[in-house]
Amino acid sequence: MSVNLNNIDTEKRNHNTRNIDKLDTLGIVSLINSEDKKVAESIEANLPAIAAAIDAIYLRIKSGGRLVYIGAGTSGRLGVLDSAECPPTFGVEDGVVTALIAGGETAFVRAVEGAEDNEALGKSDLCGMGFAAGDALVGIAASGRTPYVKGALAYAQDIGALTIALSCTKNSEIAKFADIDIAVQPGAEVITGSTRMKSGTAQKMVLNMLSTVTMVKLGKTYGNLMVDVKATNQKLIARAINIVCQATGVTESEALAALNLCGFSAKNAVLMILANVDSKTAQDALDKFEGRIYLALNHLNERNKG
Repeated sequence: MSVNLNNIDTEKRNHNTRNIDKLDTLGIVSLINSEDKKVAESIEANLPAIAAAIDAIYLRIKSGGRLVYIGAGTSGRLGVLDSAECPPTFGVEDGVVTALIAGGETAFVRAVEGAEDNEALGKSDLCGMGFAAGDALVGIAASGRTPYVKGALAYAQDIGALTIALSCTKNSEIAKFADIDIAVQPGAEVITGSTRMKSGTAQKMVLNMLSTVTMVKLGKTYGNLMVDVKATNQKLIARAINIVCQATGVTESEALAALNLCGFSAKNAVLMILANVDSKTAQDALDKFEGRIYLALNHLNERNKG
């Protein structure tokens, strides 16, 4: 069966780059940079839809659901990348943010031919992970027509889950199966059809917003500090110490001492220092206020006044 790509924005020819092969290296990279500048602007028109998606995802996760990305090729890899970075960055439990890619884990590093054309496989992969009505599904497809993604979104919609379509073309096919449609339009690619470029950048920027802002709303930050960081390597240990120092104004040695008293939880250490309480008292307050330091701090300060 032939596929008609004529009406898909990501497949159109870019008139600005028709003679790219005649330029010198600096000319080519300058042209690419010029086209890349259009990506952020294209996202701006979609901010209301992105915000609506975040609010809906937040409510699902807060109620015990999951955020699931699904895609093929570059789109699928970007979903896997964003989900994999959530546990170390925000201390969220494994599986709360997760991803599926057409062809399975192998497809992350090597193309699995034909997998993206299997609509039934999208549904099958969701069923295999126990996807449920309380979860949120973000279907990612630059072209907006990937059968694997369509099949997954259609199933998710049928069972009453939250469905979000993320594409780089207007009037996409996957939008028909979505509660919220995010259609970023960065324009024709520098190299016609190479959606790993502007479209991939646009998708990465949107996924950053979806996960990051959801985590902010879940109390995973204090101001702009990622206080739920998991100190699982030397860099992240140093980062945890630095975060405590920045949040409280103490020295590195004082921050390290506080971190050692609370299992190296930067969030707990910050509250311990700011409220002048022990680790258990800090953790109890954090639990009471869903991990939000500023609310827990206000509570402890008011209690101390009394």
